[in-house]
Formats: sequence, structure tokens, C-alpha cells
Amino acid sequence: MSPAAIAEQALAKGLRAAAITDHNSALNCRAFDTCCRRLDILPIFGIEVTSIEEAHVLCLFETVSQAENLGNIIYERLPDILNNPEKFGDQVYVDEDENILGEVDKYLVSAAEISLDDLCIIVHELNGMFIPAHIDKPVFSIPSQLGFLPEMNYDALETTTIPCPVDTGAYVLIKNSDAHYLEEVGKRYTVYNCESASFSGLINSIRNNDISTS
Repeated sequence: MSPAAIAEQALAKGLRAAAITDHNSALNCRAFDTCCRRLDILPIFGIEVTSIEEAHVLCLFETVSQAENLGNIIYERLPDILNNPEKFGDQVYVDEDENILGEVDKYLVSAAEISLDDLCIIVHELNGMFIPAHIDKPVFSIPSQLGFLPEMNYDALETTTIPCPVDTGAYVLIKNSDAHYLEEVGKRYTVYNCESASFSGLINSIRNNDISTS
């Protein structure tokens, strides 16, 4: 699941845009940018943040710097629990040619000391999209953790199934692969009807609910 491998798999699956959303880190976004642009794929830079409520949220950005700014905030708020590579695996970040640049010390799957409300504010201040992840899953979703989906300034909601078993109100629903293995890339996707493949185009499509899912 290196940035280069994800970009190549996205191309093979016919995707025109792809996002990288490591748990609580944006350190692989720079390599992903280069890898996607080599293949004429629109890169979207993000983090799948675990909030203090232990809910997963997709935080998506147009630029690497925006994602890295959030990554720095999240890392500071992670508990001081060191990763155990023998038990949990390596937490490396790489360049576009898969050379290892470094390894993250803190265990990235921990919940950060940041509430959903505060995270939403910070993401929007950085001009990003705040999208609760896999809201229909029985673990690590906002409904599973809180027992309901509170009204917030969501840009969209990610679900794995439509119709969604959660009461989603008038929020726009999108589907992503949530891939943890290469063969899962593109297993679910959203078609954004916009004039050009761009981050602003995706936002406008969501706001106009001009999308279709598969």
C-alpha cells in the first residue's frame, strides 16, 4: 500500500481521482502527489482521523500542506504510546520510489485528544472537507460510538451501502473503497459530475448532490 502502488492500482481500475488517507498521519501525501500526477490522476490528500470519541472521520484537502498541517495537530494530540512494530507492523513513510524516509514513533491507531466538534472546525479552517467515515459500520463510526448521528457541518457522509441503515437526513452520501489492501482499491467509488477533475469540482458536485455511486 505504498503511494506508488495505490496510484498504479487506481489507474488500473480506471479511477480519475484517488485519495490517500492514512490513519492519523499525512506523511505519505507528498509521495502520493508525485505518483498520481505522473499517471494523470487527481490526487486528494487526507487523513482518516480517530477522534476522542473513537470515531473515524475523513479529512480531505486540496494541497499537501493543508493535510500536513492537520497531521501535525493530530500527532501532537495522540497519546504517548509508542508503536510496537513486531506486534502492529511498521509505520513508515516513503518517497515516490518507495524508499523509506522515516518511521513514525507514536502508535497511529490510537484516538487523538480532539473532539468531533473541534476537528470539524479545524478542518474547515484549513479549507478541507469533513466527512464521517463508513457511518453504516458497527465499529469506529460516529453512530456506533455515539448511538446517533449528531447534526454537524458535514460536507458529506461516507457509507458502504445505499440505502444506508443510518438516518442520514438530507446529507449527501458518497462511497469510497476504504481500501486496506491493493486489491480493494476501486471496489466502491463515487462519480462526481463536474467539468474538470479538480478538488473544487468535487466540492461543487457534493454541494449540488450531482453524484452517483457504485
